[in-house]
Amino acid sequence: MRSRHLDIADDLRQQITAGRILPSERLPSEAALADRYGISTVTLRRALAVLQREGLVEKIHGKGNFVRRPHRKIMYVGGWGTLDPWTATEPGLRVTIRSTAVQAQAHLATLLKVPTGSPVAEFTCLSREGVSPHGLARVYIPHDLVPPEALDDASTSREAARRFAFLAPPPTAARETVSARFPTPDEASALRIGIASVVLSITRIATDSTGRVVEATLLAFPGDRVDAVFTTHHEIDERQSKE
Repeated sequence: MRSRHLDIADDLRQQITAGRILPSERLPSEAALADRYGISTVTLRRALAVLQREGLVEKIHGKGNFVRRPHRKIMYVGGWGTLDPWTATEPGLRVTIRSTAVQAQAHLATLLKVPTGSPVAEFTCLSREGVSPHGLARVYIPHDLVPPEALDDASTSREAARRFAFLAPPPTAARETVSARFPTPDEASALRIGIASVVLSITRIATDSTGRVVEATLLAFPGDRVDAVFTTHHEIDERQSKE
């Protein structure tokens, strides 16, 4: 026998796709919907959970359930650590930056190849379109490489962070590891996604000509809101080309 919550989800889905409930519109309260359908709030929440997993409905803590607008994808350009210039400069996409000093522990110390407890500058960058988050970047650089003006709100370094770019001196090489995974609780909260959603995770390690790690960046994008583009350049041995 078909579960009642699936019938409720079908009805709400049909109202959304037919345009009777519009994008960004708040649904009636859970108590009101449960009363309308003659079901318990537990069953109603199971129905809403189906629509949340499908990306049709978004629950905002303290405000209620809203019909989600279709998300426009941004582009992450691999190898440079930037957002695509066209999307990054569009007025609709806004990046907020929070900076702080932390100590490198465990995984972070390993990424930066510094002793545990070493001072590190952390820049947390959250990109949004309206109220919808598009991506989260946490940029770490050793304290002695932090540009003097990096914490200045008007600095070019903060503009670099705004593009998820390199803050330290230009690196010689950047290695990026890409994977799909579930978000951490902090990422799910910042990106306003469910813990069962899939994020595109990119770990970028930038090194200078001596091999020193000058920056480690951890990026997380909801899987439905980003395209990652990587271009490979093959080096040609000049001696072989002359033969």
